[in-house]
Amino acid sequence: MAFGRRRQAEEPAKGPEATEEPVEAAEAEAAEEAEEAPAKAGADDGGPWDSEDSPPELQRLDFGSLQVPVAPGLGFQVNFEATQVDDEGNPLDGRPVAVLVQYEESAMQLQVFAAPKRSGIWADVRRETAKDIEEEAQGQTQDNEGPFGPELLAMVPAPLTEEVLAEMPEEVREQIPAEFLEQGWAPQIIRFIGVDGPRWFLQAVVQGAAIEDEEQWQVLEDVFRGIVVVRGDQPMPPRDLLELQIPAEFSEAGEDEEEEEGNTETFSPFERGPEITEVR
Repeated sequence: MAFGRRRQAEEPAKGPEATEEPVEAAEAEAAEEAEEAPAKAGADDGGPWDSEDSPPELQRLDFGSLQVPVAPGLGFQVNFEATQVDDEGNPLDGRPVAVLVQYEESAMQLQVFAAPKRSGIWADVRRETAKDIEEEAQGQTQDNEGPFGPELLAMVPAPLTEEVLAEMPEEVREQIPAEFLEQGWAPQIIRFIGVDGPRWFLQAVVQGAAIEDEEQWQVLEDVFRGIVVVRGDQPMPPRDLLELQIPAEFSEAGEDEEEEEGNTETFSPFERGPEITEVR
């Protein structure tokens, strides 16, 4: 997988030029509606979906602004951001900010943001993310075209500390080249996917085997394509996170597991399905 310097990000598409010919009322109304909501990448093949669309019937976990499909083999976590800390900096309270979908050796982090009514933000976010990775993380990036439109592929140096190595499965640790162990870091590939919807922006950050393994990626792609975004009517500044909630299944699983000593809060929507863990 080759990495060069990042190419110039695409310029936002320009609107249609003015014409002197009169436009019928119905055509004018349709044009105005088209301007108000940016076209979704991958719309020809389906989702991700807006709640005002007619998404296919799927079993989904309700995270509030995100409704995420479930399937055998998937695991889910909710990532929290501290909103209150004690004098020593330990978190006292927090809010959910991301949903992590796990499948075998792969992970996909999902976040959804408010966006302007008449334009998408993925082009700007992609350009800013690439700049941060190149300048602050000393990584490399390249623009790609994926099933949902423009993507960003990044390679960043990941530290191989003793703690990180201790948590790695032995078979994975044995495959790390000796030069990486000597220098204390290894290259990590990260895939950024974005979709501009009507007044929302959905981002997925993919890591792990799904970068190269087509079978594992296909499972995550199907999840991403089946997501429903619930934007709501409340006005919000662009780039503010849409509110996430903890699905009822998390609480129900926690209540059931409280009776079993030593177990964490889990929920499995299938008899042999995924484990879903709430991370605080």
